Amino acid sequence: MATGNGWVRYWRDPTRPVEAMHAHFFDHVYAPHAHDGYSFGITDLGAQRFRCRGAHHTSGAGMVMAFNPDEVHDGRAAAEAGYRYRIIHIGTSVVSDVLADAAGATDGRAAAPPFFVRPVLTDPVLTDALARLHASLVGPSDELAREERLAAAVLAMAVRGATRAPRGRALTDGGRRRAARRARALLDEAYAEPLSAGDLAEAAGCSRYAVYRAFRTEFGLSPSEYQRLLRLRRARGLLAAGVPPADAAETAGFADQAHFGRWFKRAYGITPGVYRRAVLRGTAADG
Repeated sequence: MATGNGWVRYWRDPTRPVEAMHAHFFDHVYAPHAHDGYSFGITDLGAQRFRCRGAHHTSGAGMVMAFNPDEVHDGRAAAEAGYRYRIIHIGTSVVSDVLADAAGATDGRAAAPPFFVRPVLTDPVLTDALARLHASLVGPSDELAREERLAAAVLAMAVRGATRAPRGRALTDGGRRRAARRARALLDEAYAEPLSAGDLAEAAGCSRYAVYRAFRTEFGLSPSEYQRLLRLRRARGLLAAGVPPADAAETAGFADQAHFGRWFKRAYGITPGVYRRAVLRGTAADG
């Protein structure tokens, strides 16, 4: 949505309290307000100034903003060019669930909520984690990848920016191998289905965080990356059999043809259409 002060794009998860916004403002001034969950923002361009906890703060390009629940703040441009930023709002229940899972809690008790002392942080790891999560929320993405990035962003913020960091329980070597192999067996069988991190955890017999770490340690890929690899292989076979790219994408489990096309080119260096034509003609084709 374009406005006289710039433009705004907004996204909301229909099943849980997670929202994301991407905006570029010039003259817009936020009135003092607060959110009922955590809010994490990345300033991409320019700078923004805001008052929070009785002091003024400025977030420039590459910096991360962290607001605790019910923390009052305002906001406005601090540069002539305005500011472009991405922000993610995550409900307290989602944050507690991620931290409890990472800690291996099995008794249903919620994890202690993290508290962020500094409203502005300069940390490339946090910036990258939040950027990856934001991209998966507002663009085409598989559910498994979205859950992995959500957990990664919450854990990165809690570990690197909060006063209370989660403590995880490590699996034994044998337990790690069993968990990873059970998760891989489920992915091998149902890679085209919309599997969740919870589905993998149930199959592996451990927490979502534990199965993610076990899988990456054992196979060098995250579960969502392995799932995408299987989908690409399936789609590639369908293309070679003459199936149109749109149908191959749907059959293999991709969100849409554009999503499939981007990942196919990243993996193989050519588009699905170029590959299909070359196979069907039995000759080289230009990309």
